[in-house]
Amino acid sequence: MVFNTQTAKQTAEHLLKINAIKLQPKDPFTWASGWKSPIYCDNRIVLSFPKVRAYLAEEMAKHIESQYGKPDVIAGVATGAIGIGMLVAQYLDLPFIYVRPEPKKHGRKNQIEGSIEKGKTVVVVEDLISTGKSSLNAVKALKEAETKVLGMVAIFSYGFDVSKSNFETNAIKLHTLSNYENLLEQALDTNYITKAEQDILALWNANPGNWNAN
Repeated sequence: MVFNTQTAKQTAEHLLKINAIKLQPKDPFTWASGWKSPIYCDNRIVLSFPKVRAYLAEEMAKHIESQYGKPDVIAGVATGAIGIGMLVAQYLDLPFIYVRPEPKKHGRKNQIEGSIEKGKTVVVVEDLISTGKSSLNAVKALKEAETKVLGMVAIFSYGFDVSKSNFETNAIKLHTLSNYENLLEQALDTNYITKAEQDILALWNANPGNWNAN
């Protein structure tokens, strides 16, 4: 769920303005999965915009404290959430670690980079939630390290049913600054898209794997 509507709309506005999110219902993108998509989201772009990244980090930090209190550690999911996760940890004056998709093949063979002790509380920071698979993989690694994962916060979620199911199955609380529903509302309100384009974008979100741009 989103923290609140005001934050969701403001976050969506920032992401659209800096082209971290692009909406192209008439000229769809092709994802790595092969899906045709009228939206492309790359939230790593926010790191290049100081005012935007400061806003997102501050909002994340405030909402982490309101939802979970102050955890012992902030963990970022590699690689997209390393930057924003560090900013959140800095704002909260907390230690920061990040979690790789899998352990390294050499050296110390770490999957978790940084210092964390067993039993410590952790909030995971993510930049984008699609199916939730990679995000929950990071949670699994943290639990195997015997830490206590309080929940996860992310900049944006597509709001797919599969991601909701995955988080519920794994009993992980997820809060996001913004989501697909609020994005479309903000894009329409600011004339970034037309009502007809909003309808196309809504149809894609309901069934992304079988969406036909035509």
